[in-house]
Amino acid sequence: MGEYAHPEAIVSTDWVSQRLGEANVRIVEVDVDTRAWREGHLPGAITWDWQTQLCDTVRRDILPKEDFARLMSRSGIANDTTVILYGDNNNWFAAWAFWQLRLYGHPDARLMNGGRRKWLSEGRELTVDVVPVTPADYHPQCADFENRAFLPEVLAAVRMNSGSLVDVREPEEFSGEILAPPGLNETCQRGGHIPGARNIPWEAVCNPDGTFRSADELRALYAAHGIDGSATAICYCRIGERSSHTWFVLKYLLGFPKVKNYDGSWTEWGNLIGAPIELGPAQWEQGQ
Repeated sequence: MGEYAHPEAIVSTDWVSQRLGEANVRIVEVDVDTRAWREGHLPGAITWDWQTQLCDTVRRDILPKEDFARLMSRSGIANDTTVILYGDNNNWFAAWAFWQLRLYGHPDARLMNGGRRKWLSEGRELTVDVVPVTPADYHPQCADFENRAFLPEVLAAVRMNSGSLVDVREPEEFSGEILAPPGLNETCQRGGHIPGARNIPWEAVCNPDGTFRSADELRALYAAHGIDGSATAICYCRIGERSSHTWFVLKYLLGFPKVKNYDGSWTEWGNLIGAPIELGPAQWEQGQ
C-alpha cells in the first residue's frame, strides 16, 4: 500500500488475516445489508448497524459525542485500539464509519482493502460465532468538522464556483432519470444534481475484486474531470456513505489537502426549497 499518500489508513486482507485475535485490534464489519454479518464474518469481528448505531435517528445526523463514546466502549474499543473496518459493496458504510471515527479523532482507524468481497473471493475463513466483548474506557475528542461540509458551504461553493463538487452517484441519478439506486428509498422530491458538480461514480475507483485502483490510475481519473487537489473537493451522494468512500480516496489515497464529505447530500439538496438543480446526462464514460 506504499504507493498511496497515507498507507497507514489501508490494510490488505493478508495483513488482517495475520492479526486475527490480537488483543489491541478490533475488527468491525459495517454492511449495507445488515444481515450479512450474521451469515458469516471474519473471526472475532463485531458489527455496527448503520441504520441504528451509526447515526442519530431523530435528528438525521452523525452520532452525538456521548453516543459515539458509548458505542466505542460497548465495542471494546479504547483510544489506543487499532480499528479495522470492512463491509459489503466495496466498503460503502465501512468508509462512512471510518469518516466518523476521524471526525471524533480516533487515531488508528483503517480500511481493509477490497472489503468483504475480497475476503470471500480468496476463500478465507468465516464464522458465525459471536465473540464476547469486554467494554472499554473511551474518551472521544469533540467533533472536528474539517472533513465535513454543511449546506451553507455547499451553497457558497455553487454561488462562487469556488470548489470542486464531486457527485459520486450513478449517472442515472446524476441526470435525474432516477432518484435512488434500485431497492433503496427515494428520500428526495427532485432528481438531478448540484449545479457545477462533476459526476465520478464511486465504483470507478475500484478494481473488479473490490480493491482500490493504483494511485496513478486514481490521480488520472480525477484529473480528467478537473479534480487535482488545488481546490477544496466536496463529495456528495444520496445519504453520505458513497461519498465517504470517495472522500477516503481523495484524502487518504491521493493525499489531497482539502476534502470534505457533504453527508446531507441529495436527500438534503433534493428536498430543499429554492435550491438550484441541473438535469441532464453526465459527461462520463464507464471504464475511464
